[in-house]
Amino acid sequence: MFGNIGKIPIIGDLTGSNKNAHLKGNLVLMRKTVLGFDVTSIAGSLMDGLGEFLGRGVTCQLVSSTVVDPNNGNRGKVGQEASLEQWLLHPPPLLAGEDQFRVTFDWEVEKHGVPGAIIVKNNHASEFFLKTITIDDVPGHGPIVFVANSWVYPQYKYRYNRVFFSNDTYLPSQMPAALKPYRDDELRNLRGDDQQGPYQEHDRVYRYDVYNDLGNPDAKNPRPVLGGSKHHPYPRRGRTGRKPTQTDPNSESRLTLTDGDVYVPRDERFGHIKNSDFYGYTIKAFVDGLVPILEGYLLGIEFNSFKDILQLYEGGIKLPDIPALEEFRKQFPLQMVKDLMPAGGDYVLKLPMPKIIKEDKKAWMSDEEFARETLAGVNPLIIRRLTEFPPKSTLDPSKYGDQTSTITEAHIAGSLEGLTVQQALDSNRLYILDHHDHYMPFLIEVNSLNDNFIYGTPSRSPPKSTAAGTSPSRPSPTTSSSEAWPFQIRRAPTRCGC
Repeated sequence: MFGNIGKIPIIGDLTGSNKNAHLKGNLVLMRKTVLGFDVTSIAGSLMDGLGEFLGRGVTCQLVSSTVVDPNNGNRGKVGQEASLEQWLLHPPPLLAGEDQFRVTFDWEVEKHGVPGAIIVKNNHASEFFLKTITIDDVPGHGPIVFVANSWVYPQYKYRYNRVFFSNDTYLPSQMPAALKPYRDDELRNLRGDDQQGPYQEHDRVYRYDVYNDLGNPDAKNPRPVLGGSKHHPYPRRGRTGRKPTQTDPNSESRLTLTDGDVYVPRDERFGHIKNSDFYGYTIKAFVDGLVPILEGYLLGIEFNSFKDILQLYEGGIKLPDIPALEEFRKQFPLQMVKDLMPAGGDYVLKLPMPKIIKEDKKAWMSDEEFARETLAGVNPLIIRRLTEFPPKSTLDPSKYGDQTSTITEAHIAGSLEGLTVQQALDSNRLYILDHHDHYMPFLIEVNSLNDNFIYGTPSRSPPKSTAAGTSPSRPSPTTSSSEAWPFQIRRAPTRCGC
């Protein structure tokens, strides 16, 4: 008679038999600050509070990674919307800071499966920066974390739902089938496949474009397009989607003074603190009237040695007694302003010491540091495994001349940890940083122009077998030899370009 009493929802909640029907989570975000000197931030905060009162708040929906919905194209099953709790009890912050909100999901793991993604809808009037969402304890799985670190704008500005995925990594072949359609949608949105532009601040398009906005054909000032051709695919710039010019459909219109900034995805822009620091240091560096006074002194400085450069980090440049500067300081009544301005005898242009030379002033010269910078640089994929030695060029000798590498086994023997070159090749421990075939055609073309000349660096550099040191196409001198400095200068463009 009473066997099914636990299945009644109310009784089940009281007895705890439905304890797995709800998942509790914690959401961390940052809102616009009241003291951001932005009237729209204050008005937006008031509108957000009113919207929350009327039931138009921030909602979340879990997406299953294991159970599909046949009525939705076999996508991961989507749960009911859950609102953030107690938003009105968290007033907008005066300064930048995090807010945490609790959220409760109506979700049964036995029925809906394990969550693998989450849909976030911002029904407020202003955007917020979403940091993380954590599901406390998923039965049979433990906590699940969704790392967002992204600005979420009001929902009406998007043509799609903002979806964030759990902090798990998958190979493409191992991606859960229920999540793959959502991943495909996200990739298409980031590529801007369905949106040609012009892009707005809330858009999230990461796509390259050619430099076709350098000139202004409408003003009879055309410029050739840079990049995009078979022989010169680079340089590239971030795509903005601005309309073409009227006279040349292949050229993109330029920004006017009323158009605002060049489009950059909001997640890649400086934050409030970074912006404040940037503007603050800019103002400090270019105080009206200060630069002209120092100009005559600073323009006479020359760097005759690396010691002169290190002096910028160790003590800066000692400012001599300049009467005009002292008279300039007297014009300010506030002592605080006077304290910010340098006086005779002060050290100016003192830069923070780079970590790499804090302990050893020559650490930047080592092969190991060059390898570290390459791996941590903007293009580590330029490193490839060497399959033959010495490396061979694929350039046409009849067009580019003899490009045979002059490196020998003796040049790199000291970096192979006792192995021969053949043993290093067979054990896949010899790698090369090879800019040669990409760089030489540009070098030859530039040097064929009148009154132009650039120096060809030793851009073919096979790293040492331990990971990614470098021994160039000519012997690598030791840091104590007289040949070390010219070698470091030749290697500098490769260091900067990797």
